[in-house]
Formats: sequence, structure tokens, C-alpha cells
Amino acid sequence: MSLARLRLARTEGVGPALHAKLLARHGSAAAALESLGPRAFPRDAALREMDALAQMGARLLFLDDPDYPPLLALIEDAPLVLAAQGSLAPLGQRGVGLVGARNASGTARRFAEDLADALAVRGICVISGLARGIDAAAHAGALRSGTTIAAIAGGLDRPYPRENAGLQARIVAEGGLVLSEAPLGTAPLARHFPRRNRIVAGLSLGVVVIEAALQSGTLITARLAAEAGRELFAVPGSPLDPRARGSNDLIRRGARLTETAEDVLQFLPEAPAALPILRLAELPDAPPEAPEDAPPASDAAAQVIEMIGATPIPVDELGRRCQLSPAELSVLLLELELAGRIETLPGNRVALA
Repeated sequence: MSLARLRLARTEGVGPALHAKLLARHGSAAAALESLGPRAFPRDAALREMDALAQMGARLLFLDDPDYPPLLALIEDAPLVLAAQGSLAPLGQRGVGLVGARNASGTARRFAEDLADALAVRGICVISGLARGIDAAAHAGALRSGTTIAAIAGGLDRPYPRENAGLQARIVAEGGLVLSEAPLGTAPLARHFPRRNRIVAGLSLGVVVIEAALQSGTLITARLAAEAGRELFAVPGSPLDPRARGSNDLIRRGARLTETAEDVLQFLPEAPAALPILRLAELPDAPPEAPEDAPPASDAAAQVIEMIGATPIPVDELGRRCQLSPAELSVLLLELELAGRIETLPGNRVALA
């Protein structure tokens, strides 16, 4: 039965609408496959995928399964099948999405970690997309005191970006859950990221945006969450930092201003709203995310600049996040200050000039 359902879900051109029509007409996945003839997804390929998932300790969740995420099932284009690795227990908790810039400042990453921790302490499951920056910080913060769900753009066997492979494994090992709509072996291409974003939005009762530029993939998640009746929150940022303009604009358009976990919990609903929280057309457009390419390992200065924002950050914390020795960091900061890129402030802190 599962084999037939997987083959039907993996058949090219069979989306949620056609899938429903085929089942209504033929009564079962097996009968629907017969009607498709040679177009149907190959039986051998489906068997290989199921065997490989079993060896990874993963399983398949079909849209009509009792274990399928109930909130995700409510969205119009809910995935027909999800590959799930880890514990399904987080699906029983109230969930909040935390998303934001991949090139987030150090202060924003620290805020994301602390907010995720504070929500996890209160029994909230933190949901994000395992991207660099805010996503990774949210997952790590949630694991301090609770659990987290990561929705990824590629196959379960293709951790992305590569630097987060350890974090993905840690989520699975520490009671969290990793979900993917894609078959094993699927590389995360640009077109996959908006689909990943809809899973993050669909799993969540509310979504918090932390640092998002006006033209950023994060705003796709915000739009999808609002359209699905999920509560929308945004963390205010410095007007001098382009990375905060999108999130600040969301507040201007009606998102809940968020500074603490209490700001989220106060307005987090028990169920999605029947109507969109904000009109889709009222939210700014955002292009699909491009695949993430890690900055060159030798470009330490670029990594330091990425971590520094308009809000001052302690030099000690900057060194920890960039994984640079005090001597290396001191030389880089001096060069950047001489170039007029940063300024040194009292209390051994730095900020963008």
C-alpha cells in the first residue's frame, strides 16, 4: 500500500489537486497507477527510496496518515508525502517558525538563539529551515531546552548548507525532527526553497521574522504564513541596517512587534485563523532563494563584516561566532577600522561605521 502511494506521489505532474481527483476516480493509489500506465513513477525506484530511508531510520508520512502534521495538512498545496527522520513527538506541540537572514548579524543570531530557547522552555516547538544564519541559530537555541523541527529543501541525505550537517544530525539525535518533501539524493536547487518555506509556514501557528531585507526569501515564508492564517511576528531592527528593512516593513504592515518570548505567546493562537492575517498583495514581493554558497574560508574579513551590524556587538562574542583567535580578530578589526568599515565603541564593542 505504501509503495503504491509513494509511486503516485512521486509521479511527475501529479500534484495535490490531480492526486485527489485520481483517488476519487479510481478508489486507490494502486488503481490510479494502473490508469497512468508508463507515466507512473518506477516501482524499483520507489523501493530503493523506501529501503534507503529505512536504513537511515527515517519513514514516510503520507497526507492522509494520522501522523501527518495536522496544521500542514490544512494548506492548499500540502505535500503529498514527507520523508521524516527523528522523533514525531514535536508534531504534537504548538509550533512557532523562526526565520530570517542567512547573512544575519551576530546580535540577530544571538537574539534568535535566546528567543528559541525561551520559547522551548515554555513547551513551544521551534520550526525553521536549517539555513545559515537565523535558521541555524533558532535550531541551536531550541535544543538548549526543548526541541525543534527542520524543514529542508533537498533530500534527507543532502544536508545543506554543508556546514549545518552536524546540526541536522544533532536535531535527529536530540529528539527533534527533520522533514523533506524531496526524494533522497535531491540536490537543493533554487526552486526548492520556496516549497521548503511553505512547509515551515504550514507547520507553524505563528512565524517570527528576525532580520529580513526588503528583497529576501524570508518574506516568502512571511507571505505564506499570513495567507494561511498564521500569526505574523517581526523583530524590529536598526533602520541603518539593510538586513532589517524587510522585517521593519512587516511591522509597519501589521505584523506583531516582537522583543521577547512573551510577545509571541501573548498572541499565539490555538488554531490558524479562517482568513488571512494580512492580505498577500499587501506584503512585499520576494524572489525565490538561491542555493547557499558558503563564503570562502579564507575570507575572514567578509565573515567578520557579516556578523557586525548597526547594533554594537562585543568583540569576545564576535570572535566566538567567527571562530577566530583573539590575535587574528584584533588584526582584522584594526584593518577594518582603518578602512572606515567599522568603529570601536566603549566596552570592547564594535559596530558598522
